[in-house]
Amino acid sequence: MELAWIIFLFLVGIIFIVKGGDFFVDAASWIAEVSGIPKLIIGATIVSLATTLPELLVSVMAAVRKNVDMAIGNAVGSVTANIGLIMAISLICMPAVIKRADYLMKSLLMLAAAALIVACGFLGETGIGISAVLIVIFLVFLWENVTSARRSMRQGQEGEKRRLKTGKKEIGINIAKFVVGAVGIVWGADLLVDNGSALAAMAGIPERVIGVTIIAVGTSLPELITTITAIVKKQSSLSVGNILGANIIDLSLILPLSALVSGQALPITETAARIDLPACLLVGCIAVIPAMIFQKFQKWQGILMLAVYGGYLCLTLTAQ
Repeated sequence: MELAWIIFLFLVGIIFIVKGGDFFVDAASWIAEVSGIPKLIIGATIVSLATTLPELLVSVMAAVRKNVDMAIGNAVGSVTANIGLIMAISLICMPAVIKRADYLMKSLLMLAAAALIVACGFLGETGIGISAVLIVIFLVFLWENVTSARRSMRQGQEGEKRRLKTGKKEIGINIAKFVVGAVGIVWGADLLVDNGSALAAMAGIPERVIGVTIIAVGTSLPELITTITAIVKKQSSLSVGNILGANIIDLSLILPLSALVSGQALPITETAARIDLPACLLVGCIAVIPAMIFQKFQKWQGILMLAVYGGYLCLTLTAQ
């Protein structure tokens, strides 16, 4: 009976995160559209920050409660799921020709952050030095996006002519969505961490496995919903921009913040260093390196990323 209750609360946490994330993203996107920000920048900043809030809160709460494996597993596992599952689906359904300049900096920042996390695996912890470099990568990411937004709007791309008309009722609705969404995500994250830890303890499953699988995929559901919506509306720039931005935030902000709130460097287990971190870097390389060379995201990349992610899950579930 106790196990059933824990599973129920765990699922309730996921539902709160998904629905809260849905409200939060809607409100954040509305704010961005009202301001006339280009779609690529909306995807890589406003929507990305909104959709990574679940991962951020789950990892920070886990770190505060000394569930270190869950904190690291969720942050890194979310990136692997974002690329190997969600971005893979996007590329399979919606391959696209791109401008290298629009994605090059974000791709380099994501791979640099992933490579630093792999280096942390060799060191056995996320130390102060690497955490500081990761924060610098996050700040460069924000600066690059602000610069791109200003340049795009100066050139008259998407923006000012497409601003939405707003009324008091619409403003009130979106403020309510923003607040309710944020509360739902916080409450859902709390339920997810508490009951995820309890579930791992009762079932004898390592917290790392729970973190990189169920919790990572659960907290990535907002990105999945955003991607599915983008596929339906044929907005590939919003989908890929959101995923790249979300991954940079996951890698360069969540782990340093988790280390900060825990008051110490986050130790990384040998299994995580051997399996989780290299898998994250591998799917990232498959996703962006061919795209930067050929200036297009191709269907074969999505298929390969999905296959690698499936293999990674099998290895994770069987590794000791």
